[in-house]
Amino acid sequence: MKTRTIGRLEVSAVGLGAMGLSQGYGAGVSGSEATGLIRKAFDLGCTLFDTAEGYAAGANEELVGPALEPIRDQVVIATKFYLGGPLTPAELSKQIHARLEASLTRLRTDHVELYYQHRVPDSIPVEDIAGVMGELIDEGKILGWGQSQATEEQIRRAHAVTPLTAIQSEYSLMERMFEQGVIPACEELGIGFVAFSPLATGFLSGRITADDTYTGADVRRVITRFDKNNIRANQPLLDLLTAFAREKGATPAQISLAWMLHKKDFIVPIPGSRRIERVEENLGAAAVELTAEEFDRIETELAKIEIHGNRTDEDIAKLGIIKD
Repeated sequence: MKTRTIGRLEVSAVGLGAMGLSQGYGAGVSGSEATGLIRKAFDLGCTLFDTAEGYAAGANEELVGPALEPIRDQVVIATKFYLGGPLTPAELSKQIHARLEASLTRLRTDHVELYYQHRVPDSIPVEDIAGVMGELIDEGKILGWGQSQATEEQIRRAHAVTPLTAIQSEYSLMERMFEQGVIPACEELGIGFVAFSPLATGFLSGRITADDTYTGADVRRVITRFDKNNIRANQPLLDLLTAFAREKGATPAQISLAWMLHKKDFIVPIPGSRRIERVEENLGAAAVELTAEEFDRIETELAKIEIHGNRTDEDIAKLGIIKD
């Protein structure tokens, strides 16, 4: 497995997003299943594992922590906190310290390498958050920090107080808004960019069809790119990936991740899956190298394709009110 540097952290070129083990696609997996999958990912060279306090109300951290405990000194753990506001600086510091301690207990560790602000509301000045992150770094509780779905302005303001390690935001062939502003700012400032949903919630695997149906607490019920008409309309993108996959002896998912890895050397995708064979496939993308000519051909063809549908926090929030 190749490695990359985000901030001062060395991580595998492809990481593992653990959210789906607990939520997003119906009932979560058992502890033994999660441990088996996480250990398999590590055996394949994965060293970056991503979770959050908000995933299944802490239950996801309780899966990740025990699985990584025996190999704790060989991996990078990233977790996240979310706070609304407004809060005074003293209240903010107290709450973040308490949330981190709770996460550390669930993760069975005394520190995490990367601690993200899980969305960046305007109700709390980013400078105040950055100040607390500096405290946690000084205390040895975290080695670095980051923001999720931040704007370029928020990144620059926060970085000026306590340098950021990474920005974690949605990025894929189907969602490229952060190529304008955010990713260039990360490159300028020496900040890593960690891409969640790098396979567009599985759409770029090439296995999705308009005949698929989703029930219960499956986020694909409300993500608009999974609307039947949008699936049909996005077929040109899947055709492009399939053609390149055939040419490279790879899969559409691997081509999608290889495209991202070719983009910038500080971008690290963190695809997730509940199936070991998919984890093997995704991590295998690190070995799929696109030539400059192949990358340019993909970019040229992508420019001709209109993407239909997207994934938004607002749409996902609707899942809680859908009635079966």
